[in-house]
Amino acid sequence: MPKKKLHTHCNNYIQEKLKLLEKRKVELKIALESEDKSSAGDKHETGRAMIQIEREKLGKQILLNEDVIKKLISFEENIKTDFVSLGSIVVTDNLNYYLSIPAGFLKIESKTYYCVSPISPIGMLLLGKKIKDQIYFNKRTSKILEIK
Repeated sequence: MPKKKLHTHCNNYIQEKLKLLEKRKVELKIALESEDKSSAGDKHETGRAMIQIEREKLGKQILLNEDVIKKLISFEENIKTDFVSLGSIVVTDNLNYYLSIPAGFLKIESKTYYCVSPISPIGMLLLGKKIKDQIYFNKRTSKILEIK
């Protein structure tokens, strides 16, 4: 059951991020329209250019987040494996991880699970490991006790 809760947490996290990006997109559109009404020469052109650059950056962020949602959907029903892979819950003698997206942490029944990306430093250390394997991270050795 923790996997479903963690997956929902990550999905809600990315959906909330998308809502904020969409809100910012509307704000930039309004700012651009306001800039169109101004006629202050070079200052006007500079303002428009800066807003346009922000809109382009925002568009890229929205696309990246939509891609993350697709990836989340792809491992929603991840089958249990003997090694750590995308969608795995990894229980160690120190901390617990959910290999998915960087979405903070979630407490479930007094256990804390950290949602980490497989390309994060800790995620790369965990990928492919098996039960009883050890990892060394942040000057601490952790033994993998369980993979869900």
